[in-house]
Amino acid sequence: MTRHEPPLPANLSRTRLVFTLGITQILAWASTFYLPAVLAGPIARDMGWSLSFVVGGLSWGMLVAGLCSPLAGRLIDRRGGRSVLAFSSLMLGAGLMVMSIASSLWLYYLAWSLLGVAMATGFYDAAFATLGTLLGERARGAITGLTLIGGFASTVGWPALAALESWIGWRDTCLVLAAIHVVVGLPVHWLAVPKPPGPGKESTSEEGVPVTLDERSRRLFWLVAGLLTVVAFVMASLSVHLLAALKQLGLPTVTVLAVGMVIGPAQVVARVLEFSIARHLHPSWSARVGVLVSFIGICLFIPGVPWLAFPGAALYGAGMGILTIARGTLPLVLFGPQGYGARMGALARPMLLAQAAGPFAAAFVLSAQGAPMMLLLMATIVAVALGGCLRLPTKPFHDQHPE
Repeated sequence: MTRHEPPLPANLSRTRLVFTLGITQILAWASTFYLPAVLAGPIARDMGWSLSFVVGGLSWGMLVAGLCSPLAGRLIDRRGGRSVLAFSSLMLGAGLMVMSIASSLWLYYLAWSLLGVAMATGFYDAAFATLGTLLGERARGAITGLTLIGGFASTVGWPALAALESWIGWRDTCLVLAAIHVVVGLPVHWLAVPKPPGPGKESTSEEGVPVTLDERSRRLFWLVAGLLTVVAFVMASLSVHLLAALKQLGLPTVTVLAVGMVIGPAQVVARVLEFSIARHLHPSWSARVGVLVSFIGICLFIPGVPWLAFPGAALYGAGMGILTIARGTLPLVLFGPQGYGARMGALARPMLLAQAAGPFAAAFVLSAQGAPMMLLLMATIVAVALGGCLRLPTKPFHDQHPE
């Protein structure tokens, strides 16, 4: 069947677009998702608040993002991603400015509410949807390149935040970040992201489910949603508690930190391999590989043996790196580019809610049952996801059901 791709905007440079969105993804993730790891302690000490309440601001922001993400996706389908991404830069600036002057807990959570709106309109899902509206099914390589650049958010963000906080304090650090988003992020989004070639057309319901396909395709949509939500739950849980779990298993602190440092580079290596060697592999197979190697990696953590923990971290990181790409390519290849923005927004809601809830659920299991049980639970959840992956088709669903 011949694919009818949308015409590319005349002023579109794929390389410039991917590089631009990659840089703004680093800015967005570093100043939201990775911010509490550096600033939560100083904020709690300065304000006299509980550390759990300070860190809980991120979870609140992700809940807000989950509620707003379907609307963000539909707006990208209708108007293109330029205005939505530019709006995210404004919200990032506003949220960080409010945080810099927060004198009470309610004002701090207001800041995270604004940042939650920014996450819904500026994180990977919005960027993926923007690429989908501009490139159609040709966006797969661009999505991979975007995640490759965005994967350096923690590598760049944590040292930069730590240096700024030690130099000027947490309040002025938030002001500097706010200025960067308004002075750099906003004009870059507006100037580098072109308008889509024509008015957007949605082929999804309000929930993002394809309306032009039959009931079987709807079941496939919910299978993809469940798979990605489970992965998001595990990724968020282990990003917060993996190091504590390994310490509880008896690994020395130096070894635990070294194990943790393996995960980031492994994600980058896996994305490079996806971009170069496996770029023609169907996303269903990529998802299967990603879930399988993540499962093996988590299982290698459970014995608490250093020589198993290092390859475990490499496999887990590689799997999660692949699955970040599959998060954007699976819906695009299976259902096509029409209504892709609304679909990504709908998929983002349960994923963001899972990311907000995962660390709390994992903390309860870790404190009540111990590290082996928490890791076993995570491995079991990933095993369930692997079973779901085996049900994914390896042909585009919109090719099987032409309109």
